[in-house]
Amino acid sequence: MYYPRLRDLREDNDMPQKQVAAYLGIDQRVYSNYETGKRELPSRFLPLLAELYGTSVDYILGRTDIIVPYPSKAKSK
Repeated sequence: MYYPRLRDLREDNDMPQKQVAAYLGIDQRVYSNYETGKRELPSRFLPLLAELYGTSVDYILGRTDIIVPYPSKAKSK
């Protein structure tokens, strides 16, 4: 699957691929393959990238056009 918003989010945040790859603990070439769709992005990276960019997984996946993250649920006591 190709995630076109990965590159847009990274560039909007002025981050090089190498920095995002280091955040994820992977090689820059591997991350590049995720951006271009040459490799499938593992689902475990989606919440990390959403946190990094201050957005939601649904935005990264293209399921919504609302870039702001969802509000957190209040924890029950």
